[in-house]
Amino acid sequence: MRFDSEFLDQFPMKPGVYLMKDAENKVIYVGKANVLKNRIKQYFSTTGDHRPMIPFLVRQIAHIDTIVVPSEKEALLLENTLIKKHQPKFNAILKDDKTFISLMINNRHPWPMIRLIRYKGTPKKEGLYFGPYTSAYAARQTYEILTQLFPLRQCTDEELKRRTRPCLLYEIKRCIAPCVGKCSKEEYDIFVNGAIKFLKGQDKKILKELYLEMKNASENLEYERAAAILQTIRQIEHVIETQTLVVKVNGKNSDALALYREGEEVMLVQLIFREGKLIGSEHYSFSHILEDEEELLSSFILQHYPHQENSPDEILLPASLKDASLISEILSESHQKKISILYPQKGEKRALVGIAEENAKAVFQQEKAHGEFKEKMLLDLQETLKLNRYPKRIECFDTSNISGTDPVASVVAFTNGEKDTKRTRLFKIKMALKGDDYGALQEVLTRHLTRLKQANDLPDLIVLDGGKGHLNSGLRVFKDLDIASVDLIALAKEEGRHDKGMTSERVFLPEHHDPIHLNPRSSLLFLLQKLRDEAHRKAIGFHRKRRQKRLLGSVIDTIPGIGPIKRARLLRHFGSTKKIQQASPEQLKQVKGITQKDIRILMQFFVR
Repeated sequence: MRFDSEFLDQFPMKPGVYLMKDAENKVIYVGKANVLKNRIKQYFSTTGDHRPMIPFLVRQIAHIDTIVVPSEKEALLLENTLIKKHQPKFNAILKDDKTFISLMINNRHPWPMIRLIRYKGTPKKEGLYFGPYTSAYAARQTYEILTQLFPLRQCTDEELKRRTRPCLLYEIKRCIAPCVGKCSKEEYDIFVNGAIKFLKGQDKKILKELYLEMKNASENLEYERAAAILQTIRQIEHVIETQTLVVKVNGKNSDALALYREGEEVMLVQLIFREGKLIGSEHYSFSHILEDEEELLSSFILQHYPHQENSPDEILLPASLKDASLISEILSESHQKKISILYPQKGEKRALVGIAEENAKAVFQQEKAHGEFKEKMLLDLQETLKLNRYPKRIECFDTSNISGTDPVASVVAFTNGEKDTKRTRLFKIKMALKGDDYGALQEVLTRHLTRLKQANDLPDLIVLDGGKGHLNSGLRVFKDLDIASVDLIALAKEEGRHDKGMTSERVFLPEHHDPIHLNPRSSLLFLLQKLRDEAHRKAIGFHRKRRQKRLLGSVIDTIPGIGPIKRARLLRHFGSTKKIQQASPEQLKQVKGITQKDIRILMQFFVR
């Protein structure tokens, strides 16, 4: 199953991260973008991304999820977190995990200093951390500016103790020399507190003072000094950013919830922050919802969180709950730790809820567009193939065998244009003669439709993998079971063509002599091919498993001196012939009834 490029226009024009997933829903690539829609489109454009790996990646994409964030920097940091979490095969993974650098002020020391720190995981709680920064260059730039603005010591603790005279930094006014008593503790702490406030983003006062100093220098005709101050101001404005919301050092375990609503349709998004890092998001859609925002949030929290593993320390909400304290008490008792229910109205926590709100709206609009597209496509399918019913549920049948051995069949279902995994069925062919494909198909159709008819759960459309003969076989089953409320078609590849996705498929319809040829680029053909390919994949997989089991079983049947009882005990103990082959003499000895002679026979039979 491949990603349908028809959905490319549904992605948001916002910065964020995209997660490309394969048919098994495994993340295979994580990327960031300043404009998600434009970046994702490049992968599917002939004039877009020309990296050699792109065609291999695109062929494996089945789904694309997005997480919207406030800025490109946030996207970069979130991309890094998600790559570490999912280990996608198309991303480069750094093994040393040293990806970010932070600034640290060891404020517990009598004479604190500013240091650049690299760390793995959660840093030691030895001071105040600021960052992490997206690059070591940005961190060093910030460090240089801080040492110019705040003349704190840069020497080690040992140097601080043994120095008897000031170093060169004192001469160039980059340190006020606490080592030799050139300043008081109070004077030094003023600079320490200034650096902390500056790194916390409380830098308006500092910038105001610099602008005033630049103005005074200019009025005194000190143009070089004024230019140097202006350069410092520009560096500060460019380099120092408000602390990131996506990654915060020593951050809490938090979940941010948000809702987006249109009429009776609601989208709820849960952003998951662990140790200050946004590690993922979940979304939940609700239809025909009458509850107000408070009722829905309360209901969701009480259903979702009591038994959830790795629960957060706080849940951030976009609205206040009357029963917040009671809900917090219930969750705290369930997890045996304090879990707070908060309604932040300003600051960083409110900003996290804002990110969740952005994502709720983006996901809602994507799903709405996706649903409308699917509905239109199914209506077009009904009209094009002259179906009697709207094909809300489609089931596709395929059979598989090699030279008539181990014949099997599969049934896969799509509901509202999406794969409906819980309706997948696998069959062993029991009655049909060896090599009789039509007989095998009739047997499976009869068994499956009889059960569905009794349960009053028939699909709207059945697709058979095959041509006119398969269609006629299906019609005979319909007649025998007196089924008239289900549409039936057969889908066959063009003769001599095997290039999936661009074949001129032929669709055979009842009471039509000639097949219908669908446009190779048609979304209707894409849907039918997805159905057929999924049914084929399931049938082939089931057949391979049965054949392998039979072959392995026949191997152990040929071991001389090992009778049926001992064979059964060996298989029951180890689970497979392969594990018996890999077992050591000590492990074989643990099986009831297996003697030393049997072990020698087994060891000789499976040449080690």
